[in-house]
Amino acid sequence: MTLFPLLSAAVATSSGSPPTHLDPLKLFLDADIVVKVVMAGLLLASLWVWAIIFSFALRIASVRRASTAYEKDFWETADFEALQKKYASRDVPLARVAAAGFGEWQQSAGAKTVDREGLRQRIALTLDSEVAQEADKLADRLNFLATVGSVGPFVGLFGTVWGIMNSFFQIGQEQNSSLAVVAPGISEALFATAIGLFAAIPAVIAYNRYSHAVNGFEARLQRFADRFLASLSRQLDK
Repeated sequence: MTLFPLLSAAVATSSGSPPTHLDPLKLFLDADIVVKVVMAGLLLASLWVWAIIFSFALRIASVRRASTAYEKDFWETADFEALQKKYASRDVPLARVAAAGFGEWQQSAGAKTVDREGLRQRIALTLDSEVAQEADKLADRLNFLATVGSVGPFVGLFGTVWGIMNSFFQIGQEQNSSLAVVAPGISEALFATAIGLFAAIPAVIAYNRYSHAVNGFEARLQRFADRFLASLSRQLDK
């Protein structure tokens, strides 16, 4: 027997041998069209989840640094307008909270008769509203993490149920209930659940972690607003 027939026989034997490990790509390609759509959707959701995770981590770090610098300058400056111009091009929630409170102060303090208690209440409402708005803006994209974390496993389970139903249908068509007939379809179906968990687990972890970060930053904004209101109240008493 010559060399080339021997090589051909070896390749044929190796290609016909059963796989020794799971091949995710093969599981996806061999799956039913409905299961493929489910897995593709979950994979896209997973990519978007990781994009939110990384982008939010960068943003919250940048916002914290800018807010720390702004708060330090705020209590030391004598020129509020110059300070606002300095931070106008940066994402600083504290600057927007201060601007909202100072704007209400300017609108009301210029009147001929000033209702001090009413002005305090209006400034407090303005500051609280701006704090809530800034917290909502910061947490806006986290809703997607919560959605994927809660829905992802069930979407994967739908793909699994559909794949198993299809496997049983194949059993009925071939009238053969051997494991060799059932196993491939069930493996492909279970792969959909695995992808659902792959998308949901980091989404849940990130949502819990980042929600805590947003709540902590909102508390920081509220402390700044309370301190700013106390400063304005002292000015009113004078």
